Amino acid sequence: MNTLSATWEWLTTAANWSGDNGVWRRLGEHLFLTVVCLALSCLIALPVALVLGHLGKGGALAVNISNAGRAVPTFAVLVLLLLSPIGGHGQWPTIIALVLFAVPPLLTNAYVGMRGVDADVVRAARGMGMTGRQMLFGVELPLAMPLILTGVRIAAVQLVATATVAALAGGGGLGRIITAGFNLASTPQVVAGAVLVAVFALLVEGVFEGARRLAPQRGGPG
Repeated sequence: MNTLSATWEWLTTAANWSGDNGVWRRLGEHLFLTVVCLALSCLIALPVALVLGHLGKGGALAVNISNAGRAVPTFAVLVLLLLSPIGGHGQWPTIIALVLFAVPPLLTNAYVGMRGVDADVVRAARGMGMTGRQMLFGVELPLAMPLILTGVRIAAVQLVATATVAALAGGGGLGRIITAGFNLASTPQVVAGAVLVAVFALLVEGVFEGARRLAPQRGGPG
């Protein structure tokens, strides 16, 4: 039996999908970790990007600093956090490492989106007597939303793929299927785990793309 057929057999075996170590349990853990990390990343990156993009000051420096963080592997950050005083506090080392990984695309896309708003539209809004807050939330944010959502989509897909490192720190998720496969010297299980992660990432990509297509298009001040 070759690897592909053995992998298919593993994926179609009902016993592998149920129980505490089954696919459904691991998928739920993976989804939870992805959602939590994405929410925390958005809470950190988006307010900073929106304010700096609105003011037009300091954004380039913030983007460059956040992008510099991409040069540091998530696994390396995770190892350092595990060796730090917070290493024994549940999944926090994994969450912090993943949040740091997801911030750059969110910050970059949101800032670029804000700075890309047509200057004539901004001047027209200011001429209509809009306050800075009104311009931010009523004009700039709606026009920048496509790029902001692109950043959220990129971060979400990257988190799905990278959250597998949680298994290396004793956490849950689909990565546990892969590590268990290595421990059992079961190549089909390792491949099956990788396939599940890839399919999950594609599904997340599809959800965001569908939401983008369904979202109403908004313009500037009328």
